[in-house]
Amino acid sequence: MPTRGVRTLEEVYRRSRVKLVSARYGNPAKNLRVIAVTGTNGKTTTACFINEILKEAGMTTAMFTTALIEVAGKSQLNDLNATVGLTTRMQQFFRDAKKAKVDYVILEVTSHALHQHKLATVPIEAAVMTNLTQDHLDYHKTMEAYASAKGKLFANNPSYIVLNHDDEWFEFFNQFPASDQKITYGADEDAEAKISNVTLYRKGSEAEVVIDHQTNLLLTTALPGKFNVYNMVAAAATAYVLGVKLRDIVEGVANLDGVPGRFERVAEGLDYDVIVDYAHTPDALEKLLEAAKAIAKKRVILVFGATGDRDKGKRPIMGEIAAKFADRIILTDDESYNEDAQAIRDQVREGIIAGKGDGMTLEIADRREAIDKALSIAKKGDMILIAGMGHEQYRIVNGERLPWNDGDVVRELVHERTLTKEK
Repeated sequence: MPTRGVRTLEEVYRRSRVKLVSARYGNPAKNLRVIAVTGTNGKTTTACFINEILKEAGMTTAMFTTALIEVAGKSQLNDLNATVGLTTRMQQFFRDAKKAKVDYVILEVTSHALHQHKLATVPIEAAVMTNLTQDHLDYHKTMEAYASAKGKLFANNPSYIVLNHDDEWFEFFNQFPASDQKITYGADEDAEAKISNVTLYRKGSEAEVVIDHQTNLLLTTALPGKFNVYNMVAAAATAYVLGVKLRDIVEGVANLDGVPGRFERVAEGLDYDVIVDYAHTPDALEKLLEAAKAIAKKRVILVFGATGDRDKGKRPIMGEIAAKFADRIILTDDESYNEDAQAIRDQVREGIIAGKGDGMTLEIADRREAIDKALSIAKKGDMILIAGMGHEQYRIVNGERLPWNDGDVVRELVHERTLTKEK
């Protein structure tokens, strides 16, 4: 009982603080039309797809995601190391969106932000769910509590709800009603936006989508992988219930050339591919590797580690997934925060050993050296995947914030190799 009392006091404090800060900025979110995207994986990309569709339809938008912050077409990388900014930063964003007279705001929303009531003053018009898989159990403790936190987005009776019918937790989220319309998407026969005839290419994906058993859409994106098919269909379904013209949905999806740190090709002119991706959960890593195996001509070489001060239970699971799908593994450091980096690698390696992948694994603690080693062993037709950090602009190691970007490191190393060859 005392715990419940403390929790209630904390919730009252958080709600009150958000309302006070919002009032200080003149409650800028009050009359905004907000589309909120939540889920474990795919949030950023889905939000970016929605943003491009709405812009194609002639609308002015604002967007706040893990990777990008954009207001009225002016975009910048999100270097906050947080999906949802501090309360003050979010109110500044809403104020800027209001000044720009945007038609829609697209938000990527985390379970932490929902649990901590960071968006308590924000009216949600459309709530979109991508999927729910293991993550953040260091914070939520159980999957049920994690789902409950996500459920707060749908519990306030938004006008529109968009759900992944293929997701394991679909029935949980389907309990929440929409005041106007709910639409489901997926390959399931009962999905209202049904995915069929998926074609995966080395540099893109294509899928036929049948909406309400009568409207046929052929969606094509430059983003590869089946997981990105789900992201683009989630966005298309959202736009559909908002009344966007079909032509604008198709064109908008096609307009998204890429998302920083999401299956991002970071080096050109090589006879092998180098991909940087934010995958840092078991489900995301598995989907990334499945996509890579489907399009790589030869080997998939994976460079990855695990984050410190986060859900420790997922580390051996990710190691086992790496052993199952990758052809070569280079185990390295990610962001250790305040944990012992060797202990983190040991926990990942437990899974690699369990998956019988130890014989194809090199352990190189220094992330730059690990990436350099991957470049040195890659041959024509191979694909190097550097997973875990994606677009991020710095790493936190031993509590210290260090400038870092995987893509920049790759480009520097490739440049150094080119200069060496020329000599």
